[in-house]
Amino acid sequence: MSPMQISTTPSSAPVSDERLAEILANPGFGQHFTDHMFTVEWTPDAGWHAARIEPYGPLTLDPATAVLHYAQETFEGMKAYRHDDGSIWSFRPEENAARMARSSHRLAFPVLEIDDFLQAVDALVEIDQRWVPDPAGEKSLYLRPFMIATEKFLGVRPSQHVTFMVIASPAGAYFKGGVKPVTLWLTEEYTRAGRGGMGAAKTGGNYASSLVAQQEATAQGCDQVVFLDAQEGRYVEELGGMNMYFVHDDGTIVTPETGTILEGITRSSIIELAGKLGHQVEERKFSIDEWREGVTSGRITEIFACGTAAVVTPVGELRWEGGSAPAPRSDDLTMRLRQALVDIQYGRAEDTFGWMHRIT
Repeated sequence: MSPMQISTTPSSAPVSDERLAEILANPGFGQHFTDHMFTVEWTPDAGWHAARIEPYGPLTLDPATAVLHYAQETFEGMKAYRHDDGSIWSFRPEENAARMARSSHRLAFPVLEIDDFLQAVDALVEIDQRWVPDPAGEKSLYLRPFMIATEKFLGVRPSQHVTFMVIASPAGAYFKGGVKPVTLWLTEEYTRAGRGGMGAAKTGGNYASSLVAQQEATAQGCDQVVFLDAQEGRYVEELGGMNMYFVHDDGTIVTPETGTILEGITRSSIIELAGKLGHQVEERKFSIDEWREGVTSGRITEIFACGTAAVVTPVGELRWEGGSAPAPRSDDLTMRLRQALVDIQYGRAEDTFGWMHRIT
C-alpha cells in the first residue's frame, strides 16, 4: 500500500525555546500541547483523504456534528520516548493501531490501516520532536490519536464524514514523589461494561460512565475505583483506566480475562515480561471474594495495576461500604516488572521482544 500523502503547514508562531524549556521542566499531564496536529478525513466516496499537518488550534464544529450527540468516537493513548543518544522511539505502536481498528469496528467507523496510523503518529512526532523531553524522571511525549464522527446531522446512524487526528502533549512522571501503592474503592452500584457492550473498545463513553464511580472513590479517600462484572457483580474487571494483576505466593499471576475489559497494551507486555521472569500468568475470572480472602490469608502476596500513563503501580488497601481488605505485604515483583518495562521503553535495556519502534 502506498504511503499517505501528507501536506505540512508549519506553525508561524511556535512556542519559544525558553517557554518550551519551562514546560518540559515540569510538564504535568495533558496540560500543554505541541505546535502542530495531524488530521485526515474520510467519506464513503473519497475514503481517507486530505492528510495534513498544520498548526495546533481549535476545531470549528457545527452544533449538529454527530459526535456531540451520539458519542461515536474512539481514541488511543501512547508515548514517544527520547533515548540517551537523542533518538526518539515509540512502544508497540502497531498494537495501538490494531486496537483502534478493533474499536472502529465496534463503533461502526471506517478502519484506518495500521501503516497509515503509524505514519500519522510518526509524522507528528517528527515535526514536533523538540517537544519530546529528556528521559530523566520518566518524562515522555504523550500521543493522543482519536477518531470522531464529523458529519452534520441529527439521526442515529454511522457518520458519513469521519475525522482522525493526532495531538501530542509532554508528560511528566505519573507519580510525583515516587511510586506508591494506590488505595482502591470497590463500587457495588456502578459497572463499566456488560456482555456485548463497548468494554473492549477504547471509546470516550466508557470513561464518561466511570466518572461518577471515581467521584465516589475520591469522596471515600481512595485513589481509584474497582469495577465488578455487570452480570453477577462478583468478578473483578478493571480500574477506571487500568488493568489488574494478582500475584500469588507460588509465583503465579492472575489477571482478569478480556471480553468486557480493555485489552491493554501494557497489560499484554506485562504478561510476556512476567513469563520471561519465570512467572506463569493465568487469564481467568477472578472474584472479589478471592481477592479479600487471598490478601487476608497471605496467599496473594502482591497486587498491581498497569496502563500507559502510570506504567505499573502497586495496589494497597481495598475499601468498600462497611469494610476493607488490607494491602498485600509485598511489591517486589511489581517493581521488578515496572523497572524492566521502563528500561526497555527508555532504551536502557536490550529490547529482546522487538517492541520499540524508531521514529527519528
